[in-house]
Amino acid sequence: MTATIRLATCADIDTLFDIRTSVIENHLSREQLDELGITAAALQQAIEESACVWVAELEGAAGGFAMVDAEAGELFALFVRPQCEGRGLGALLLEAAEQALFGNHEVIYLVTDGHEAVRANGFYRRHGWAQVAKVDERDVRYEKRRVG
Repeated sequence: MTATIRLATCADIDTLFDIRTSVIENHLSREQLDELGITAAALQQAIEESACVWVAELEGAAGGFAMVDAEAGELFALFVRPQCEGRGLGALLLEAAEQALFGNHEVIYLVTDGHEAVRANGFYRRHGWAQVAKVDERDVRYEKRRVG
């Protein structure tokens, strides 16, 4: 199966929520996302204001997405549907997000669940990110510095 990546449009918003709520680790319901301010209106505004969300597809079907906060230099979200894991979508999405962020930042960051059993930690370390701080009882901050 061939994986492709493209910028998200407002037509993808329901798909982004579908992917986000499909994950097993770090699962949040639509209601929980709303409580955090992650709403359809907020996504629409973000997508309309900048190129900040990418969708990865397998054979034309959306399997994952990444979202950045370009101003802050943050990888805000990267999620892959469970049935699409292990097919390179996460790496493609991470590469697109990093390229966008490194266009304006020397050091970029992300915050994720710091528990060692959470697979995201190994994924980010394998891709050159370093854990630099504990944010709270659960979350940690990773950073990556532009090379060259």
